Amino acid sequence: MTDALTRVHREEWARVVATLMRRFGDLDLAEEMTAEAFATAVERWPVDGVPPNPGGWLTTTAQRRAIDRLRREARRRDKHREALMLSDTDTPEPLGAIDDDRLRLVFTCCHPALAMETRVALTLRMVGGLTVPEIAHAFLVQEPAMGRRITRAKEKIRAARIPYRVPAREDLPARVTGVLAVLYLIFNEGYLASGPDYGAVRADLTGEAIRLTRLVRDLMPDDGEVAGLLALMLLTEARRAARVSAGGELVTLDEQDRGAWDRALIAEGHALVRARLASGEAPGRYQVLAAINAVHTDARDVRDTDWSQVVALYDRLVRLDPTPIVRLNRAIAVAELDGPEVALAEVDGLPLEGYHAFHATRAALLRRLGRSAESRAAYDRAIELAGNTAETAYLTRRRDQLADV
Repeated sequence: MTDALTRVHREEWARVVATLMRRFGDLDLAEEMTAEAFATAVERWPVDGVPPNPGGWLTTTAQRRAIDRLRREARRRDKHREALMLSDTDTPEPLGAIDDDRLRLVFTCCHPALAMETRVALTLRMVGGLTVPEIAHAFLVQEPAMGRRITRAKEKIRAARIPYRVPAREDLPARVTGVLAVLYLIFNEGYLASGPDYGAVRADLTGEAIRLTRLVRDLMPDDGEVAGLLALMLLTEARRAARVSAGGELVTLDEQDRGAWDRALIAEGHALVRARLASGEAPGRYQVLAAINAVHTDARDVRDTDWSQVVALYDRLVRLDPTPIVRLNRAIAVAELDGPEVALAEVDGLPLEGYHAFHATRAALLRRLGRSAESRAAYDRAIELAGNTAETAYLTRRRDQLADV
């Protein structure tokens, strides 16, 4: 029963929130009543069994709870406007060109009135169904601070009466940067889940991120970064089947069975990358990341990887996005081209002490340099910070293979 509830939560959370938001126009109410519906399911389904249509059951339960609350508030405070919303005969506001509740919810959460990081965090919660700890982990911030940020964002949406719709075409450029950032983080959480209750991959999140990105591309077919993000997702998703071993351990890119990669997704991703290159326009961040993944997926064997091209693309990415995490990923490529000592010198200066991949990268470089004691200590720190069980299993095995010193 626990597995069934977890699966339904993954699949239905965003759909129920979006449905309630469309009907009642209150994001805070939508989330609270959805949470109450899931809590009711936890109590009743072990006794009554999982209903044939879990999403419909949850939506109906959440809507009834919302109606009850609004009626109570209407009686107490004489809120006639909220009471009128209970009528199904009301004419709703036009919702935009694409009839997709979750995409409208993405655009609502990504309103330019909100700070960029706040837009991303709120959408990860509302659309991705991520918990506050998972979102805090993605942002490398403390959980209480992230909780406050999300609460303030919902309050601002309610106070500013931000509409629940896909914006008009002329408004899309002001929203799309935040939308793409959100979809990329939802995809990343799916590709390497941060919570201990999941395996290495959450296909529900990667699939939903790809679906929504395709819809955004339908809205903005000439936007290079939209195409670049879709290509990046497809080329990454293509490797999913080879990402985890039969024993549940993470398999790194250099050890993956490339015969298990999805060639159809790779072909689609490569076509998008080639089209963007042919456009002659200067590429943005997602287009460069897609190009890097195109180089990796073009190599039939890890030994065939064109590392000089990968480093050159990372050099371009650093100019666009000079963040410590981008520099960390560049250093991993530099290690293949110029050796681990050069890469370690670049890694050691990065301010990423709380990031597990920083310590995992240091551990691997120190290992290659024969500095086993330091490598073991770095593995220990990476294991301590990693939230994914499959990744923890991989790091533990690699640490335990180190020669005793």
